[in-house]
Amino acid sequence: MDLSNINNMELIILAIWGALFLYLAVKFFQAICLVPTQSAYIVERLGKYRCTLEAGFHLLLPFIDKVAFIQDLKEETIDVPPQECFSKDEVNVEVDGVIYIQVVDSVKASYGITDYRFAAMQLAQTTTRSVIGTLDLDRTFEERDIISAKVVEVLDKAGESWGIRVHRYEIKNITPPLTVKNAMELQVNAERERKAILAKSLGDKASRINRSEGLKTEMINISEGEMQRRINSAEGKAEEILAIARATGDSIAKVANAISQPGGKQALEMQLSEQYLQQMKGLSQESRKVILPANLLDFNQWLGTLGIKTKG
Repeated sequence: MDLSNINNMELIILAIWGALFLYLAVKFFQAICLVPTQSAYIVERLGKYRCTLEAGFHLLLPFIDKVAFIQDLKEETIDVPPQECFSKDEVNVEVDGVIYIQVVDSVKASYGITDYRFAAMQLAQTTTRSVIGTLDLDRTFEERDIISAKVVEVLDKAGESWGIRVHRYEIKNITPPLTVKNAMELQVNAERERKAILAKSLGDKASRINRSEGLKTEMINISEGEMQRRINSAEGKAEEILAIARATGDSIAKVANAISQPGGKQALEMQLSEQYLQQMKGLSQESRKVILPANLLDFNQWLGTLGIKTKG
């Protein structure tokens, strides 16, 4: 046998053993499993479910155990693509949304359904179509919460067997046809104009009421002021009359007191005579008329005709 052939055979055998050793080394390295946080590894032994590996370090049996599924336990979002739905009043609208789900049972999520994400998306679409079919077009924009709650309810029931929990479902867009959209815009504009006219009329009404209330208050204030002025004037006149009466009473009392004194009566008669004569001086020639007694020398008789009594 040729020496070169022997060397070639040895090299081939060494290469085979090297490849086998490398394969075994790779398998042993693959048997070392490091599971990150919020993840779950589903391990099968000889094709049968064995255990679920949680976060941490794990060692598997090479050639016997293998990681069949890796489940992410964090909450994730799934976009629901746009779909056409018919409302109760036969209007075709396009609806899309987003689902927020989380794996709570990694075994059911791995073996209970082939693809829970696709299944949740399909179920959300069919449920959305069925709910919108019971609502009029106007209500579909107002009752988003009802649609979302119904989708979450249906997905939660199905998710029990799928090992998932649906936290919420949000509708992103509800797009009606262009003609319906234009009609809705016209309706909205008309409603806005109606509200503007109503607000303007209410404002004008409130303004008129405020002005009338102001005029009413002004007239009441003026009348109350006039009434108070008259009351004050009357009270002033009453005080004036009372003061004059008091002064007159005081003067009469003083005169009476003076008359009762010795010589007081004669002094009063003399003063009255002087006042009469002074008044006579102020009269004009035409109006001055004096009745004289027959005997001008009898002064006392003359004063008596004037109503002035003198002591005889």
